[in-house]
Amino acid sequence: MENLSTSTNTQSNTKSVKIKLDFKDSKYATGRRKKSIAKVWLKKGSGNIYVNGLKMSEYFKRPVHQIIVTRPLEITKSLSNYDVRCSVTGGGLSGQAGAIILGISRALIMYEQELKKSLKKEKLTTRDSRVVERKKYGHRKARRSFQFSKR
Repeated sequence: MENLSTSTNTQSNTKSVKIKLDFKDSKYATGRRKKSIAKVWLKKGSGNIYVNGLKMSEYFKRPVHQIIVTRPLEITKSLSNYDVRCSVTGGGLSGQAGAIILGISRALIMYEQELKKSLKKEKLTTRDSRVVERKKYGHRKARRSFQFSKR
């Protein structure tokens, strides 16, 4: 009976463990996209990115999302110069990745004003205001009507 309890404990320990990070002397910025809100802390470091206490590669499994999140750092050629810690809530993974981009871009600009020109050229400093259109009454979705029957 004791062997069973220890094996379950080792299984729970193998899950990704949340990491406590020291982010004193860091710059803070907020990013939003759709329903997602990202709080981003940026500091000089070695290029580690943590999202909700997990490594970015563990949180965002799809390579597309990983590329999206690192884009502001790649454009400014500072991928290995900064450590990033994000706390993201709401929305789906794509919205969360978009929110993190805006947060990282804003925090980078706080560190170095001259990076604003290159980030603005790639349109990473403006909030994407597109959100889901609300459903209207008398319609099946926002614009899609119910099927029309003549007879």
